[in-house]
Amino acid sequence: MLEVTGLECRYGRIPALKDIELRVGSGELVALVGANGAGKTTLLRALSGVQPAVAGRVMFDGEDVTAAAPERRVRLGIVQVPEGRQVFGPLSIEDNLRLGAYARGGACAGETLEQVYAMFPALRERRTAAAEALSGGQQQMLAIGRALMAQPRLLLLDEPSMGLAPRLVAEIFACITRLRSSNISIFLVDQNARAALAIADRGYVLETGRMVLSGTGAQLLADQGVRAAYLGL
Repeated sequence: MLEVTGLECRYGRIPALKDIELRVGSGELVALVGANGAGKTTLLRALSGVQPAVAGRVMFDGEDVTAAAPERRVRLGIVQVPEGRQVFGPLSIEDNLRLGAYARGGACAGETLEQVYAMFPALRERRTAAAEALSGGQQQMLAIGRALMAQPRLLLLDEPSMGLAPRLVAEIFACITRLRSSNISIFLVDQNARAALAIADRGYVLETGRMVLSGTGAQLLADQGVRAAYLGL
């Protein structure tokens, strides 16, 4: 589904990503872990087209999208849930969700909306409320639901558990697991390395802009270097 080779990104003259190689198979959940400042969000931004690449190639389902605009990538099926939720606070929950289908021209938005409400009943109950009135966990559900309205084939999740209570973290990760069973490919970035790797088919470790380790989720959870650096063991 996604294949990245030799990807490099810079902020001015400062290198942010160097020689990134990764792949995400169809229906696969792949996790990326790393410390703050390692370049995880930059990588997601590069995949969604917000951050330009200065070298390398991004292939999506056999098509070269390295230079494609973000809106083109959304129409192809690459959809990102940004760090910090970034919902449209003054707008209602339902308006936030319907905006997620904008790139589709509103086609079948009603049917997809019902699917999102079925996944997140709390959003249906408060569909007319302003998004800014929701709790952090509910806003995260809204951000994921808004992305689902675009009918993604590859979902990019940036720190979905950030700032949430443990009970809500478990709920969000249970939701991500359900999404994987619906045949959506998922690339997950989260500071909660243990939870992310526990549900991942495969994972990568990013350090100072470079991939330093890869393997199955179970292999990385058992790796002593990963356990010491990211799991506190």
